[in-house]
Amino acid sequence: MVDSVEDRKHDRIRWHARRGLLENDLFLTRFLDLELAAMNKMDMALLEELLRWSDNDLLDVLMDRKPCGDPRFQPLIERIKAAQK
Repeated sequence: MVDSVEDRKHDRIRWHARRGLLENDLFLTRFLDLELAAMNKMDMALLEELLRWSDNDLLDVLMDRKPCGDPRFQPLIERIKAAQK
């Protein structure tokens, strides 16, 4: 079976979501399991940009230890946190 372009993109995002900190892995894996298939192109682009953050910066924002600093990411970050409930 031939993979679609969308399937390859999802696989690439899942690969980039693998992090050095277990906590980030848990946040991101749960979120991707619930929402990746339904994400639109704008959300995917924001997620790809978010995945370029350092592990510590990402975890600090996800754990509410520091503010995001960029309002473009806030809705996505809230969705990632909400997926944990």
